[in-house]
Amino acid sequence: MKLSIWTYEGPPHVGAIRVATGMQKVHLVLHAPQGDTYADLLFTMIERRNHRPPVTYTTFQARDLGSDTATLFKSACLEAYERFKPDLLLVGASCTAELIQDDPGGLAEALGLPIPVVALELPSYQRKENFGADETFFQIVKHVAKPVERSENISCNLIGPTALGFRHRDDILELTKLLDDLGVDVNVCAPMGATPADIADLGRAHFNVLMYPETGEMACRYLERALGQPYTKTVPIGVGATADFIAEVGQIIGKQDLASTVRSRLPWYSASVDSTYLTGKRVFIFGDGTHAMTAARIARDEIGFDVVGLGCFNREMARPVRTMAKSMGLDALISDDYLEVERAIADLAPELILGTQMERHIGKRLGIPCAVISAPVHVQDFPARYSPQMGPEGANVIFDTWVHPLVMGLEEHLLTMFRDDFEFSDSAGPSHHAAHAPAQQRAEVETGQSADTNIIWLKDAESELRKIPFFVRGKARRNTEKYAADRGVAEISIDTLYEAKAHYAR
Repeated sequence: MKLSIWTYEGPPHVGAIRVATGMQKVHLVLHAPQGDTYADLLFTMIERRNHRPPVTYTTFQARDLGSDTATLFKSACLEAYERFKPDLLLVGASCTAELIQDDPGGLAEALGLPIPVVALELPSYQRKENFGADETFFQIVKHVAKPVERSENISCNLIGPTALGFRHRDDILELTKLLDDLGVDVNVCAPMGATPADIADLGRAHFNVLMYPETGEMACRYLERALGQPYTKTVPIGVGATADFIAEVGQIIGKQDLASTVRSRLPWYSASVDSTYLTGKRVFIFGDGTHAMTAARIARDEIGFDVVGLGCFNREMARPVRTMAKSMGLDALISDDYLEVERAIADLAPELILGTQMERHIGKRLGIPCAVISAPVHVQDFPARYSPQMGPEGANVIFDTWVHPLVMGLEEHLLTMFRDDFEFSDSAGPSHHAAHAPAQQRAEVETGQSADTNIIWLKDAESELRKIPFFVRGKARRNTEKYAADRGVAEISIDTLYEAKAHYAR
């Protein structure tokens, strides 16, 4: 297991908690040491849920390892059942408890509880959070879902939304409204909001809508095999993808002429005079596979950005992300190492980053605007307002979210153009980019001083450097200083600046 300051995904038991927390009348007993209860904070502090996750931890300590930890686990199961009275009990082990090999599934089964007990096998040292959610929900469906008579009206199940998901709460509402407009009822939404009884009723639907492949694809594949329910392959994020989704639904339900206008403001905004400055903006996209791929399509086809980098952190989605990147003439970056992602962004020097909370921090350090498109996210990306990513309104939200950082960037560019006016002073520094940078970097931007006190910028070179757009000026300064230092040049003239530019352009 690799330790890191930041991580894109937690261990798989966090995925199991996401499923349990999203559902109702389900409880998870997790064999875990004292300290692994940190996962509760993800939901109460980041997602701002008004109740803690339905999880009982054994919280064994070091002194318990010399005694019978199996008995400790069985006691925890009995106490959880008596206290919470769930309709279904999940049992599993955290990454640390996995090493003890107490067999939570066998221990819980031996208790003879009068409710379904689903044992989770979550290989903590091979897989991660999204797999944990996908596997947990699949096991619940496999144990509970049964063939039942189809509903009289055409209906579907919404599959994949979980607790701690990026805008899942609002995507459910938006997709429900869209399907209602198409004459399709929503039978069950799961895991989010579902009970074990709802899972048993999944078979009433005519088909399934796979909202998030990361957390629902295994269940959809099982339901297709076991209950004969086809599932949608298109994730309706963006105007084009939403139109394709509608066409796919029409094909599944046998209404080839099914059509619905995707009423979004995004196409008009993207083509308006005020937005023409967006065309050709260089963007770097990184996140979970689903959101990264849908973002790449929107960026290229609907807004007119130039996608210069595309990647994801969850290796389960590596193949489709690589395929899409190849179609754009790019090599996909598949990595869960944020430092590798930061190096890629620094080398490509994009004008906008579309990423996770991790890339937001990277963008602040590099002075590049960033819009968040994917988990992992922080508390500000669980807004109180209605803010979906899917469907027509999701397209509007995406346009606003992506363009606002660039509008601020345009403001910085105008400030740069009028820097000689008395009310616009470059010494004041950018209003929102470098203001968040580390103190040393902020001082460099504001005063024009070099990070290397042994290197002096001559006045003509400093003036020429100020003509470079703000979003790449920092990189140009660093490259020039490195070029000068490597050659023992103590004073940077305008000639040195252009020599460095020619050197790094090769």
